Amino acid sequence: MSGSAAAGPDGRLRCPWALSTEDYVAYHDEEWGRPVHGDDALFERLSLEAFQSGLSWITILRRRPGFRAAFADFKIASVAAFTDDDRARLLADPGIIRNRAKVDATLANARLLAEWSPGELDELIWAHAPDPATRPVPRTLADVPAVTDESTALSKTLKKRGLRFVGPTTAYALMQACGLVDDHLEDCSARRR
Repeated sequence: MSGSAAAGPDGRLRCPWALSTEDYVAYHDEEWGRPVHGDDALFERLSLEAFQSGLSWITILRRRPGFRAAFADFKIASVAAFTDDDRARLLADPGIIRNRAKVDATLANARLLAEWSPGELDELIWAHAPDPATRPVPRTLADVPAVTDESTALSKTLKKRGLRFVGPTTAYALMQACGLVDDHLEDCSARRR
């Protein structure tokens, strides 16, 4: 693939990464790059991006129902109340990624976020959204960065506030997934016009 938008089976132009599986087509068309708000929803995306670190996103996407079941639909208050027995259950759950450091980070993040004011996570994350007018529209995949100044700043802010597994690359993936940036390619049918 050239890295430019490519036609899918239905003839619609899409970002080329979206054409490898039906799961990706649906995720690309219906979710990726669309604005996400709400503390619980953003906690879910932040947690899943952390679990994805070092893995393919398709691995996480296909296990998302298992993650949601295991982590009480990522309700911050519920996950913050998880006990050592819940931690042991998570580490034995084949429906998720059983990485001890990532499980522990998710639990610690929930406990920390449970102490924040309602809307505080949403406000903090969205405060790092760049002005769309200052961002060039990507024409090919080569034009899409893995890290930006804004994702580095978001990562630093989250880490300073005590959150874990929130490096600049993870922060940028979160920004892409949650619509803080629109990295759909110029000719992609899912690009916001």
